[in-house]
Amino acid sequence: MPFEIGVMTFGELTEDPVTGSLPSPRQRVRETIEQAQVADQAGLDVFGVGEHHRTDFVGSAPAILLAAAAEKTERIKLTSSVTVLSSEDPVRVWEQFATIDLLSAGRAEIIAGRGSYTESFPLFGYDLKDYADLFREKLDLLLQIP
Repeated sequence: MPFEIGVMTFGELTEDPVTGSLPSPRQRVRETIEQAQVADQAGLDVFGVGEHHRTDFVGSAPAILLAAAAEKTERIKLTSSVTVLSSEDPVRVWEQFATIDLLSAGRAEIIAGRGSYTESFPLFGYDLKDYADLFREKLDLLLQIP
């Protein structure tokens, strides 16, 4: 296939442009799973959930959301868009996505990155001065897992 078409979300908690109301985190999580279902039914190729560790996003645990989406979809690939590998445990990332792959019959993919927002570094006890080294070290470990 020359290219794939899909949608992604971070589970933003933003005001509805029509009503001005702010969804609850629970509502936004449920909408995220519904978005995956609709994307699957529409024939899109990929549905992604990105990782953020801020109160204005519900995407702090993309693997959990993708596991729920795996149970509600049939064909669409399910991916992180992005897994902030620099502040994650690569073995746990692999295990979580291996489980999503089982739930989804082989439709899970990891997109690993450094993260453009850096709020996860101090949250998980990392120093921003180690930004590049952490990514290289953790990516090397992730790629070594059979």
